[in-house]
Amino acid sequence: MCGINGIIYPAASGRSVDADTLVRMRDVLRHRGPDEEGLFVRNNVGLGHRRLSIVDLKTGQQPMFNEDRSAVIVYNGEVYNHMDLRPDLAERGIRFHTTSDTETILKAYEAYGPDCVHKFRGMFAFAIWDDKKQELFIARDRLGVKPLYYYLADDGSFYFGSEIKAIIQAGALKPALNYAALPDYLANHGTTDDQTLFAGIKRLLPGHTLTWKDGKIGIEQYWDLAFEPKLNGSRRTDADWIEEWLDLFRESVRLRLMSDVPLGMFLSGGIDSSAIAAVMSQMVDEPIKTFSVGFKEREANEFEYARLVAERYKTDHHEITITPEQFFTELPNLVWHEDEPLGFEASVPLYFVSKLAQEHVKVVLTGEGSDETLGGYGRYRKAMMLLDYGEKYEAYTPKMLRGAVRSGVAALPATLNKKLKRTFLALDADIENIYFDNFAIFGKTMQTRLFSEETKTRISEKNPYFRLQNWLRETDAQNILDTLLYADTKTYLHELLMKQDQMSMAASIESRVPFLDHNLVEFAARLPEKMKIRGSETKWILRRAMKGLLPPEILNRPKMGFPVPMGNWLKGEFRHLVDEYVLSERSLSRGIYDAEYVRRLATAHNAGEDHASRLFRLMNIEIWHRIFIDGEG
Repeated sequence: MCGINGIIYPAASGRSVDADTLVRMRDVLRHRGPDEEGLFVRNNVGLGHRRLSIVDLKTGQQPMFNEDRSAVIVYNGEVYNHMDLRPDLAERGIRFHTTSDTETILKAYEAYGPDCVHKFRGMFAFAIWDDKKQELFIARDRLGVKPLYYYLADDGSFYFGSEIKAIIQAGALKPALNYAALPDYLANHGTTDDQTLFAGIKRLLPGHTLTWKDGKIGIEQYWDLAFEPKLNGSRRTDADWIEEWLDLFRESVRLRLMSDVPLGMFLSGGIDSSAIAAVMSQMVDEPIKTFSVGFKEREANEFEYARLVAERYKTDHHEITITPEQFFTELPNLVWHEDEPLGFEASVPLYFVSKLAQEHVKVVLTGEGSDETLGGYGRYRKAMMLLDYGEKYEAYTPKMLRGAVRSGVAALPATLNKKLKRTFLALDADIENIYFDNFAIFGKTMQTRLFSEETKTRISEKNPYFRLQNWLRETDAQNILDTLLYADTKTYLHELLMKQDQMSMAASIESRVPFLDHNLVEFAARLPEKMKIRGSETKWILRRAMKGLLPPEILNRPKMGFPVPMGNWLKGEFRHLVDEYVLSERSLSRGIYDAEYVRRLATAHNAGEDHASRLFRLMNIEIWHRIFIDGEG
């Protein structure tokens, strides 16, 4: 796990890369790689690297060169099957001088060119400068576990980094708010396209490669998630499906134990992390080191469940309880680490448990990805039911009558229409309204009230789900559940992974996600729907696979997520933070929001309505603005 960065100028510009600038870019990422540092500068090209040493501790230094030094790589991540790739490369006459996966990637690029990405199994973001071609090749892993951001200047100069702050350190552009990305962020926890909240700075999307040559870039998609054709189930029993899925899951966990340093895992007490603990315990000799985090509020910690699993598998268990004072004190630092406003309240406790783990290990396994691949969220069932009923309702109910019903629902008191207004009785029965808008933090209607007229003009009335609509056209999914899983894999999951990466790397620790091995994800996508959701039971195949391995209390408990008692904090002892970051003259004078609407939102929260998630996001945007745009970071 590392931090990478680079600068490339068009040769015709006559510019040479300044080593000091490259060092500033590199060293602002020191937390991603505190163990070693490296630099490569050759005329108009410069690459930087910070290393967190995990594999091949003695000879895995970067930047790394090929035999004749005509190609050089900087790389962040882990390719778990790299040793399996070496025999074929050796048959081609390629020699190896290290046991690192970095060298395997570089030699695979020499042998296969850009197609090398199809060979790799793992998480990665890497950049290779090919001096013979005078070309930069960048690739990002299929699911987007590792981040990569870039900026292409008008003159063709190209800057990239594992985090946005590295690009800002280059001084190539003045940080400014990208208004067009605001609706997306406020609806969906984060942007769903290649856009960021920084004007001009983009992210390379998961499963894509980028090539820079002569001041121009070309971007290609090399992988996408396919749901069809479904695996042939005519001769398979439920037991057959379960066995095959479990074999792939075990293999994924085994691969992610590749390490030359101590490793452990985050244990929440939910079924996902508990499943990893159950399988991992069968593969290691020493007690697993497990780490949990929670709050003192009873409704916001899962310690009792984590302890149950820890006792079952005799793990070396560690816990940390954080206070609201710690939470809010650390918030500005974590906004700096994430580069953009935090999309999830849970980012903060994730950072604290990462700090705890870092005292004992350098690598952790985590449970992200199960819900988005196996249908784990309750909102999937709700949306499927509403869309099914809504389709029938629209088919058999005259349009005039539907209009009257919609007007009637709107006229009901808020206490009565709270749930009805989120159904097909008040909304068009399509995925955008029933799913995306229903579960948005700030939905479309709220955004029309939230934004000032000036902001609306700058946004150009972009729909907050503009990229989601494109993805719905791109998928081969043939049923509602698969369509929702595809969209969440492209959006919600990506933000979860960015949270996981940036908060763990803020504590200089590597996190790995066994549920997102692409072989396992591809298998899950092509499973029949009944293997994911059956009746009221979500993640059906996972629960059956873990039967006998996990206690019934874990298998049968409802999903809790990662609760943060934000609502009570923001209308109680920490209400002053809303005053400072949301309602202050400094915040409102930016002109982003309609000031009166924001005040009404805060007043309604204090009166008992739940707007904690919305206020938290507005707080984060203001903190972000002060750090990155006002330059107070």
